Amino acid sequence: MRTEFSDERAWDALRAALDAAGEYPHATYVSELRFAGVGVQTLVDEEAAADEDDQVIYMFLADAATMRDPDHSLLAVDLADEPGRTFRVPARWFPDISANLSIANMDFAEFADAADGSGSFRGFDEG
Repeated sequence: MRTEFSDERAWDALRAALDAAGEYPHATYVSELRFAGVGVQTLVDEEAAADEDDQVIYMFLADAATMRDPDHSLLAVDLADEPGRTFRVPARWFPDISANLSIANMDFAEFADAADGSGSFRGFDEG
């Protein structure tokens, strides 16, 4: 979900990076001005107030930091188990994370726990 609207070229570059990251496109893009500047706490509050059938478990935000970052790191947000917990996801890792979360093969916390000191997931340390 896009929350930063000041740089159309950055948005296009992000979408291109996400589409190129895996064998098949995995992202559903939401680019609506009503989400401009929406923060994590607002999302958490809205999800808590939503009917159970309308709730989502996690979301990936394309915020101002995403648009400035050469790795196009999205902000992954947990909206269910630990509402408000976040980590960054460089575009190249998005397909793996999205696929594993969508089939419940792994939990949000597993990826968040593996984030590096900067708060970004860059794969699991094999060591």
